[in-house]
Formats: sequence, C-alpha cells, structure tokens
Amino acid sequence: MMKAINRFQDTRGTLSVLVIEDNPGDYALVEDFLFENKNAFDLTHAQTCKEAKAMLTNGQSQFDVILLDLSLPDKTGIELINEIVAISQATPVIVLTGYQGLHFGVKSLSLGIADYLLKDGLTPQMLYKSILYSCERKKAILDLEESEKRYSNLFHLSPEPMWVYTIDNLCFEDVNEAAIKHYGYSKEEFLSMTISDIKVYTKDQAVLKNDFRRKASASEGSFEENITVHRKKSGELICVEENSNVIGHKGKKAKIVFANDVSERLNYIAAIEAQNEKLREIAWVQSHVVRAPLSRLMGLIDLFINNRNTDEENRLILDYLLTSAHELDDVIKDISDKVYDKIKITNPYLQVSA
Repeated sequence: MMKAINRFQDTRGTLSVLVIEDNPGDYALVEDFLFENKNAFDLTHAQTCKEAKAMLTNGQSQFDVILLDLSLPDKTGIELINEIVAISQATPVIVLTGYQGLHFGVKSLSLGIADYLLKDGLTPQMLYKSILYSCERKKAILDLEESEKRYSNLFHLSPEPMWVYTIDNLCFEDVNEAAIKHYGYSKEEFLSMTISDIKVYTKDQAVLKNDFRRKASASEGSFEENITVHRKKSGELICVEENSNVIGHKGKKAKIVFANDVSERLNYIAAIEAQNEKLREIAWVQSHVVRAPLSRLMGLIDLFINNRNTDEENRLILDYLLTSAHELDDVIKDISDKVYDKIKITNPYLQVSA
C-alpha cells in the first residue's frame, strides 16, 4: 500500500487533507496513521462545522480529500454530511465515525460521500487505501466529465445531423441542432419517434427484423457505413450516407449516427451520367455527317495528286476542296454548339469559354 501511495505522490505531489475533527485524541490518531509517510500528506485541522465551512469557501484553500467526523459541537449526522458535501466542490469526503449502524452507513454513502470508515478497528492501511481510492475515483470522474463534455460539444456543435438511438427499441435518445434544422422535426418530436419513422425501407419486414437482430448483437465500437433513404417532416425523400458506431448510452446499447445528406451529390452524378449518355448519342448521330465532307476531301486530294489534270480542272478541284472544308467546319461548329447546350442545361454554373 505504501508503494501505491508513493506512486500516487509521484504523479500528484503532496495530498492536501482537511481533517474535520473536534476530538484531539482522534485527530492525533489520524496524524499518527499518516505520519508514516508524512511527506505525502499536508494536514489542515478544523474542529467545528463553521470553521470547516470558512476554510472550504474562502477561495484560497484547495483540498484533495476531506476526513469528516460526524459528531461536531455545532452540527452532527446527516445534516452535517449534507452541509459539507454541498460546499466540498467535488472534493471526496471520507466519513470517520463511531456510528456502527449499517442503515446509517448506506444512507451516508447515498448522500455523496466517498467512503464510510469506523474509527474502531481503523488501521493506517485502511485509511491510506480509502484516501488513495477516493482521490483516484475523483480523478476518474473528472476525466469522465471532461470526456462527456467533449463528446457533447462535438455532438451538439456538429454542422451535420447526428443522433443517438437505442438498438433494442430503435428510439431516439438524443439529436443535435443540425438534425432538427435539416429534418424539420422539433427535439421533442424526435425523442417521441423511432429510427423507423424517418427511414424508408425497401426490404420486407422479416428481413428488416433480422437486420435489427444483427445490429443488436454488434459489439461496442463496431463501425458501420451505408447509404439509405430518409423522409423529412415535409415528406421530402433524401439520400443519406450514414456512419454509425455502437456505444453505451445511459446504460443501454445504442448507436451514434452521423448523417450526411448526399442527395445533391448523387443527383449531380446522375446528371453527369445522363449528360455523358447524351454526348454519346450526339457523337453517334453526327459521325456520319462528319464522314461525308471528310470523304469528299480525301477523294478530291487523291484526284489532285494522282491525276494529270489541266489547270482548269485543278482550279475546279481546289474550289470543291474549299467548299468541303467549309462544310466540315460548319459540321464541327454545329456539334460544338449542341455539346455546349447540353453542358449548360446540366450544370448552369459550369463556365465554358467560347
């Protein structure tokens, strides 16, 4: 146990302990118990509730743990516990008492104290252990609160819709502001609904139930990603990319879901695919129109090169060549105009330089 105290001291330094005890003999006993490792503890003594309250509320004293006797001159018992716990500022309170009633001990623990020790039979090891565990528990609670605060900030300040629902009954447990704005439901409406109320299913009910059983058996931390269809309060259907993770929430197995509306992106991809199909149609239809003047050009060039023509015939061939070239140029311009019109219709924001 002393090694544990030493390790704790290495990470936290000297522990500041407020001992609220009116009996000089009992205070001396606590001093003796902690004297074995005196460098680990800095003791402060208060003999009355009033004196202890002054120390705890003056804004100058910071204590790691409070040792509280329940029989003080100005206050005792449950009333004393409530008073000290209320002003302890989350500092763990360990009760040191001669009361041996089990019911009273359980009642005291329910009021927020960290531990309940009987003075009769108290040993240094018991006191060390209680102090050490109480301080460690406080640190763990503070870490948990900080973690929950970070989670809450990430959840509620996310610009994308997020929610938590329980796996067993699919009920919404929490939603963020982005989900409320995007889907049109109030928070109260969300919390009265299940995930089935916003999802549009294409599977039959039997398969759907098997899906839920599979998800319910997923272990905590299991990640899942899929594309599904949701219905807003207005009735509008949207395509949503869901990223979800199994977590524990208020003692239940739940899923936290990040919902990214990809309707616009999918519609744009579909429009691009439709545009490409139209462009293929244009290319197929226009290909024979291009071939006609191109074939004439090739034939005229062959006549010009491989035949002994008179000057008059050559001038005539050159005129035909020029006419076919202009015709080919007109065909290419026509195809370009049609392609440009298709692009403008599909995406009016796309800038095409002439």
